[in-house]
Amino acid sequence: MKENNMEAVETNIMDKHIVQFLTAQTVMTIATSENNIPHCAMCFYVFIPDENIIVFKSKAGTTHVNQGLANSTVAGSVLPDKFVAGKTSGIQFYGTFKAAKDALHDVAAKHYYKKYPFAAVVPGELWVIELNKIVFTDHTLGFGKKRNWKK
Repeated sequence: MKENNMEAVETNIMDKHIVQFLTAQTVMTIATSENNIPHCAMCFYVFIPDENIIVFKSKAGTTHVNQGLANSTVAGSVLPDKFVAGKTSGIQFYGTFKAAKDALHDVAAKHYYKKYPFAAVVPGELWVIELNKIVFTDHTLGFGKKRNWKK
């Protein structure tokens, strides 16, 4: 797809701007749904670029965890931790929700607790979103500039 201010570039190689943005931020909104009942939750997260996954911690039994386990197709967004007027940017993502188990748990825990050491004493389990598609809107590169990534 040709890139200009109103079109997006889609590639299966994750753009370095997407990686930098996701790595630098701390809070995502995850959107889940079950039986046509939507739910959103905000969670601290860590992005692991080598795995194309987002890791977050939440208690089992919460609505977003229950819905994510029942319907693993989820969406979400990440906005900058610090808002700067006129330089809006953000990520919309789609992915697959799953429990962090076995070797995946070890990788998730290593990265998550490195970024959030205080979270080791907070109750909850680690969960993973395998990213399938990302739309990154970055007005710092020009109005309407989007970068897309797809697994």
